[in-house]
Amino acid sequence: MRYVSTRGTAPVLDFDDVLLAGLARDGGLYLPESWPHFSADDIRGLRRLPYAELAARVMAPFVAGCLEPDELGRLAAESYAGFTHPAVAPLKQIGHNRWIMELFHGPTLAFKDYALQLVGRLFDHVLKKKGQRVTIVGATSGDTGSAAIEACRDREAVDIVILHPHGRVSEVQRRQMTTVLSGNVRNLAVEGTFDDCQDLVKALFNDHAFRDEMTLSAVNSINWARVMAQIAYYFAAAVALGAPDVDVAFAVPTGNFGNVFAGWAARRMGLPVGRLVVGSNRNDILTRFFATGLMTSEGVVPTLSPSMDIQVSSNFERLLWEYVGRDGARVGELMDCFRRTGSMAVPPEAWTAMRDQFEGHRFDDDATIALMRDLARSTGEVFDPHSAVGIGAGLAAARDPAMPLVALATAHPAKFPDAVAKATGVAPRLPAHMADLFDRPERLDVVANDVAAVKAYVRAFAGRRG
Repeated sequence: MRYVSTRGTAPVLDFDDVLLAGLARDGGLYLPESWPHFSADDIRGLRRLPYAELAARVMAPFVAGCLEPDELGRLAAESYAGFTHPAVAPLKQIGHNRWIMELFHGPTLAFKDYALQLVGRLFDHVLKKKGQRVTIVGATSGDTGSAAIEACRDREAVDIVILHPHGRVSEVQRRQMTTVLSGNVRNLAVEGTFDDCQDLVKALFNDHAFRDEMTLSAVNSINWARVMAQIAYYFAAAVALGAPDVDVAFAVPTGNFGNVFAGWAARRMGLPVGRLVVGSNRNDILTRFFATGLMTSEGVVPTLSPSMDIQVSSNFERLLWEYVGRDGARVGELMDCFRRTGSMAVPPEAWTAMRDQFEGHRFDDDATIALMRDLARSTGEVFDPHSAVGIGAGLAAARDPAMPLVALATAHPAKFPDAVAKATGVAPRLPAHMADLFDRPERLDVVANDVAAVKAYVRAFAGRRG
């Protein structure tokens, strides 16, 4: 499998090099040169497989030429062995043809674990093979950071620096990052928003001299391996509900667009995904886009669902590239316009085609609290605010009632105890392995929203090993 950039001028790479590169050198994002296709019989062949084995089969075409099937199978089995539910990503019915998929049974209680537990092992495998080491720099709106740190802590060939917006993540999210005191881990609290953090990371990668000096790599969803691993749970859910003989709709709480893009990729591979519903909070740039065809940034507003407090959805570029005929120059023009002006008009034919598959719905904090309260009363289940937004979007979507709808529950409610307590009157408890989280010592550094300051920090930290 070979990979090409959405901007069209970066080198074509194989999987190993795409994993280590993260962001393409022309500023674009990598995607497969051609999409693998699963026939109806291929999809039926996934039925009744354990999650790790199913995931390895779904991902196998993307690593062809770099990993043997048995190597990938071993890495997948190791990645999911420690998850706390035997089904790994269990489905739970909450109404007629309405389901949730619980994606919070990994070590950091969020859906990011399903990709990053594997990505950490892929880094180990590839770096050992190449005899290299890397410095991972990533930005997080709350959950990617802790999942990436958990996957990379204490690894010999990896240093990792995670940027998060100072004061704009939940206390549980922050402590999951800052209480990891491993020597190869550092946390930077940036005086700004998640979009600022993301811009800083991209600036480091786009400085090619610095990138090469520090051997930078990425774990954000700009890294194709993240999206690749997330495709698997769409297959797992759809197959469990009757695919390929039944179409299945998905509802996804969405900020950076990587998770829902994985659902689109599954559809592109032949999975019968009938509809993709995007759930947004007050930072509703995606909902507004799917309604109007105009992507306009209005500034980030803090909410009860901080992982979605985003106005620059990086992975949307991947979808855009597909819908403008894989025209890298056109994508570059549109994204540059968006960066300069804060607004981008997608070609009408592309927007119309996207609308055939996507729709969006918005829930502000009051509506989110009401959703959480109503869901607790009607289903007996307690949801975090992000999952509630996704479920609410699914319930609001126009769809055939005979089509199963799966809403992705992306975080454990205990990661957001204040919001859950406000909605239900009960603060959820952390699982036993995190029961002492608030007693653990923290380590973090606060930094200005300044590229030079972040470069100096990364250079001093990663350069300590010579």
